[in-house]
Amino acid sequence: MLTQRDESGRMSRPIVRVAVWGIAIGIAVMILTVGVVNGFQNEIRKKVTGFGSHIQISPFDTNTSFESDSMNGNQPSVAAIKNIPGIRHVQPYATKNGIIKSKDQLLGVVVKGVDSSFDWSFFAQNMKSGKVLELSDTVSDRVIVSENIATRMNLELGKKMKMFFLSGEQTRPRVFVVGGIYNTGLTDGFDDRFILCDLRQIQKLNNWDSATVAGFEVLVDDYEQLIPLTDEVSQTIDFNLSAMNIRDLNPSIFSWLDVLDMNAIIVIVLMLFVSMINMISALLIMIIDRTNMIGTLKALGASNGIVMRLFLRNAARLILVGLISGNIAGIALGLLQKYTGAIGLDETSYYINVVPVEFNLTDLLLINVLSLILCFAALLLPVLLVTRITPVKAIRFS
Repeated sequence: MLTQRDESGRMSRPIVRVAVWGIAIGIAVMILTVGVVNGFQNEIRKKVTGFGSHIQISPFDTNTSFESDSMNGNQPSVAAIKNIPGIRHVQPYATKNGIIKSKDQLLGVVVKGVDSSFDWSFFAQNMKSGKVLELSDTVSDRVIVSENIATRMNLELGKKMKMFFLSGEQTRPRVFVVGGIYNTGLTDGFDDRFILCDLRQIQKLNNWDSATVAGFEVLVDDYEQLIPLTDEVSQTIDFNLSAMNIRDLNPSIFSWLDVLDMNAIIVIVLMLFVSMINMISALLIMIIDRTNMIGTLKALGASNGIVMRLFLRNAARLILVGLISGNIAGIALGLLQKYTGAIGLDETSYYINVVPVEFNLTDLLLINVLSLILCFAALLLPVLLVTRITPVKAIRFS
């Protein structure tokens, strides 16, 4: 078999090595790019859905404030949502605007009421001190505040906190106890705004009965099924209710995440283009460097097809070497970052403090298959140069 170690291929050896390293580096960059984009998108989605779930069901209301209309929590159509395949959990909620008062300042916040069925897994992972609410038969006066709010209002774990709520034309004071402090890194509109409390506190402030809530939050098993599940939920609930998914509720954040997909596509296209150019250049040099050998083979009766297959087979082997090396390097570096968090980020700008990496088997296979096909297809053009070489020209060339 033809190899770059042949004596006639001395000139092509460094070019071939550069081409192989080019493919390896390109594959590694593509794998890391996709892994980082996937990891970043998934982390931000988890944070946003941790606050507002995947789908929110609420009464039709043109009011965009957190003082929303109420609904009966015992509606059969809401109960039917739990039986939809792909729905993981359904939980009631209510929100109310409030003002925290300290000795020297005021701070407007949104108090979100939840009941004992609330999924605390997200907040449990982001607690800095204290613990999540443990709701029993008695109304709890404990609340969970963000680290940002606690710092601004000089709040500490176990410390009392005075708040004021507007109910009709009256201002109603309430005293809560800080039972936990969380930090998710989502400062704008989330950590700077939300406080969690017992749902019954909101019901009392609004003069609601125990069956009245502001809406329901729906958690799904697979984010990729979010849109079809939103449509199915919309068809299941009553006509006077609306279902909006997290993308509709936070369009700016998810538009930003969608831009990352475009950036990843641009990087992948550039890396594929560089890999193709590297292989084309390497094969051209190999053919020119072995012109004498090609002429000799043809003089001995070898056809153009046989000689072309020799070069293509050798080039395919080089592509495979580059693919394997690139996969090992890219996956190894990605796993190193994933489990060590060596590269950090500014949490105030990116909402997370380390570069996240998450590999997907489908993405890895697609990168490798696409790279192999395109690089091999790029070789078909330069290998046609073999058909232009004749024994006479090869002797003159040598």
